[in-house]
Amino acid sequence: MEHVDAVVVGSGFGGSVAAYRLAEAGRSVVLLERGQPYPPGSFPRSPHEMGRAFWDPAEGLYGMFDVWSFKGCDSVVSAGLGGGSLIYANVLLRKDEHWFVTERSLPDGGYESWPVSRADLDPHYDEVERMMGATPYPLGQQPFDDTPKAHAMQDAAAELGLQCTLPPLAVSFAAEPGGAPGLSLPIVDAGFRNVHGVGRRTCKLCGECNIGCNEGSKNSLDHTYLSAAAHHGADLRTSHEVKTIRPRRGGGYEVDYVHHADLTVRGGRSRMATISCDQLILGAGTYGTTYLLLKSRKAFPGLSRALGTRFSGNGDLLTFLLKAKDRNRVRALDAARGPVITSAIRLADELDGVPGAGRGAYIQDGGYPGFADWLIQGLDIRNDFERVVKFLWDRFTEFFKDRPDTNLSKELSDLIGEGALTVSSLPLLGMGRDVADGRLRLDDGRLTADWTTRTSEAHFARIRETMQRIADVLGAEYADNPMWFRKRIITVHPLGGAPMGAHKDEGVCDAFGEVFGYPGLYVADGAAMPGPVGPNPSLTIAAQADRMATRLLEDVPGRRGTGTSSTVPSGPAPSSDAAHGSAPSGSVPSGAGAGPSRGNGSAEGKGRGGLGSRSGDRPGDGGQGNDSTYGPVVSGASASRTARNGSVPGSHGGVGGSLAVASDRSPAPDRTSLSFTEEMKGFVTYGVSEPRAGELADGREALAFRLTITAADTDRFLAEPEHTALAEGWIDAAGHGGRRPVQRGWFNLFAPGGAEDRRLMRYRLYFTDGEDRPRTLSGTKNVLHGPPTRIWPDTSTLYVRILDGHVGADAEDGARVLGAGVLHIQLTDFARQLATFRTSGPGGAGKLVAFGRFFAGELWEVYGPDER
Repeated sequence: MEHVDAVVVGSGFGGSVAAYRLAEAGRSVVLLERGQPYPPGSFPRSPHEMGRAFWDPAEGLYGMFDVWSFKGCDSVVSAGLGGGSLIYANVLLRKDEHWFVTERSLPDGGYESWPVSRADLDPHYDEVERMMGATPYPLGQQPFDDTPKAHAMQDAAAELGLQCTLPPLAVSFAAEPGGAPGLSLPIVDAGFRNVHGVGRRTCKLCGECNIGCNEGSKNSLDHTYLSAAAHHGADLRTSHEVKTIRPRRGGGYEVDYVHHADLTVRGGRSRMATISCDQLILGAGTYGTTYLLLKSRKAFPGLSRALGTRFSGNGDLLTFLLKAKDRNRVRALDAARGPVITSAIRLADELDGVPGAGRGAYIQDGGYPGFADWLIQGLDIRNDFERVVKFLWDRFTEFFKDRPDTNLSKELSDLIGEGALTVSSLPLLGMGRDVADGRLRLDDGRLTADWTTRTSEAHFARIRETMQRIADVLGAEYADNPMWFRKRIITVHPLGGAPMGAHKDEGVCDAFGEVFGYPGLYVADGAAMPGPVGPNPSLTIAAQADRMATRLLEDVPGRRGTGTSSTVPSGPAPSSDAAHGSAPSGSVPSGAGAGPSRGNGSAEGKGRGGLGSRSGDRPGDGGQGNDSTYGPVVSGASASRTARNGSVPGSHGGVGGSLAVASDRSPAPDRTSLSFTEEMKGFVTYGVSEPRAGELADGREALAFRLTITAADTDRFLAEPEHTALAEGWIDAAGHGGRRPVQRGWFNLFAPGGAEDRRLMRYRLYFTDGEDRPRTLSGTKNVLHGPPTRIWPDTSTLYVRILDGHVGADAEDGARVLGAGVLHIQLTDFARQLATFRTSGPGGAGKLVAFGRFFAGELWEVYGPDER
């Protein structure tokens, strides 16, 4: 019988990390993965390929999608080298510090209790983020800035006063860590041979993350941990499905498996083989690992009674925004552009110190493949598409015909036929701290789950209500997933079944994943989670597996199950790299998993590593820094709230005539207001005072703003010489605080420029940087006499300076200039701007016409023929 030091079952986030760590330490490792390898370019796309992309060996199907259907929920998991990373949405968020609950009572009489803390996992979070190349979506850089759904999420969050971040993503947007992002660039090898031997390219924004990335842009486990594991000698065996496990006489364990050598066989029986090992690491996923332990229970009579408990779907909920509009015009959300998820809105938890908040949650933008648009629009006959959906759904539910409520092809096709997958629609993905009171058990040899939405109704109600408010802000219709009306959910994050615990009565395994009573048997995947993670759980599963591997390699005697570094050292053995020691004090944010509560991160931050191993495999320190990894935070309510208050502390001088506008934002009943939104992007260089030089300097940094310009009285606005209006919104200063609200702001349209044929558009915006230091953006568009071809560049180019303090116009000459640069309006943003004009009050249409005539007239005065 073949014998090795360690057998790893499964190649998901737990198994891959364990295989790499053990192989790197010199252990002989065999990893058994039931699915196939999927090099870039091999993921199914055609209808025929998609029809065979499901896992059902009895029917000759050995594909990637493995679908489970239970009472109350359905799940989609993955079979393939890389496990769930092949079809997950790339998000790497840390479990929020205060969400590691202890002895939290549950409706079934038990309680949720985490025997580990955020401090225990932080150094391992660091390591996994480095290995996976975690970086936020580069929304502030072209062409990534043209991602409507990301802007829509930030707009909605700002309007509702919610916290929105660009979460860390395991996606390569640049050819190498620290490089400039770009589309479809060849990715530089990470320093070890790629397990597929196939080249990869950076993200091309096709929205295909959840069905396998044919570009190789996703830093999935096959491209990272598994390639590194193979580099260090791990034997990765695909199409090897584990059937049973048992203790081995004399110590260690035996594993029975079958090799699906012929992937065309239908219903055939493959020959069983056996391998033995000293350590057995179960990483077959929540369902696979729990099923193996339940099936092998007679061989493990001492297993905890907690086996099968603490099952939950991590609060997953899928809904849709449909037919978004902006003043009767279609609002493009374009869910097919970008990675599947770009943004995350965090809902506070009562554990964060917010009384009455309930259980915390996240809401993220969803996406779907770009070719789905073509497919839907190309099928003029709705029944054609319905037949496609029904065929695919029948594959999903083939084994569950005794459950008549699982076939939802009609509801799904109705939803799609109503326009769910269109440019103006967007899936929303919710998740959070649902109640982990489900149970997995065997029913006539088949895995089944007892779980209900009833005990988590408050959680789901809060998410649905927030999603409905987001729909309202975006002018969209809200649509529940049809399954919700049957009190069913679809989860891609099943957790629990073999939970960690402080002792055997509380869990199946201890705080390091070692099964109570069975030394050398470890649970390394989502089954070990004792409750919902809250945010996307992949990072926490991988970090816990990394912590488990550190403990396994240390072989240090000590009390098990406490999960505290004071009892069992979390640092490395002498042979381990320092990356697995304790993080220095203050080196890791200790707050929410989505990032700091203040907006002091930016998508343009500097980084800490990339793809590779600790022993010389990792390239240099590129990517995102720890603070900026969590992305810019949008605190939307504060912008408009502050702008309506009185003076701003630290202000130097007034702005002449503007205060009346700022304090009189709401028009009187007989007045008509006018507003529009403007977005500009460009570059500034700090330490430079001349805008043109700052735009082109080598050390330039991205700068952008989005403003809503409001004239409370249109007649007065057009009549007064300065044409002053109020400016509200945000400024995104990369590396200097990220996205920050404008505390007070003014805009002057076609103000006198000192000459008859010169006009100025002036911007003065008060804000604070990431350290709460007052700053002023002072900008000017210089509209000079010249040929009509100058109209566009003159009116779309803003020369800006960043000033120290809140500086009024009369004090600007003596102010300290911190930086300077140039911003531009892009054509796509200008097209959106034209659709944002609004009036409020009597005679709105006439006022809008008057504004148009004024605007055109001023341009004629400047650019018209010189008759003098």
